[in-house]
Amino acid sequence: MPIPDKELKFPLENYTRLCFLKNIITNPNIIVGDYTYYDDFEDVKNFEKNVKYHFDFTGDKLIIGKFCMIASGVNFIMNGANHLSESISAYPFAIFGGDWKNAMEGKAYPTKGNTIIGNDVWIGHNVTIMPGIHIGDGSIIATKATVTKNVEPYSIVGGNPSQLIRKRFDTAQIQILLEIKWWDWDIDQITKHVSYLTDNKFEELLSIYNRIIKK
Repeated sequence: MPIPDKELKFPLENYTRLCFLKNIITNPNIIVGDYTYYDDFEDVKNFEKNVKYHFDFTGDKLIIGKFCMIASGVNFIMNGANHLSESISAYPFAIFGGDWKNAMEGKAYPTKGNTIIGNDVWIGHNVTIMPGIHIGDGSIIATKATVTKNVEPYSIVGGNPSQLIRKRFDTAQIQILLEIKWWDWDIDQITKHVSYLTDNKFEELLSIYNRIIKK
């Protein structure tokens, strides 16, 4: 069998509700890594519809790493949703123009920067991710979670607001995975060693990295 083609829109034969996400994105402020897939119950075009309040004038980006798994109904709330919270009123007077057009002169709406999803992240059905969140490599976000704060690598989080359920591995094992960054290996090497990626032999995988990949 050949290595799956990362340039395919629909990598599963006769199935158009799962796509390699980068190949369907049209918004230049959404950046997606190779082999990340999105699975939608209805239409994969819903992905960009679910990136909410993503206005060009805010300039923020949604950056998603490689080999991520994103389920149907995941919503990304971007910085365009932010209102003033320290002022007397949170109402966005200026956007309506007219005599209100200068209401924000010398002021700016709050922004929390880019939303960044690491590599090998699994995001479950109907998750909501708030603006400027960073989700670390290897994390799992449980169904219907609302992510309001950053998620450390290889964490499992759930709930509203989301809370840490547990770490997937111990500290030493996580350090190995963050060192080897298997998602950055040449795809031929990933393919050659894919059986290790579906196992939990950390020291063996580290040895492969040191002997073959790192040098």
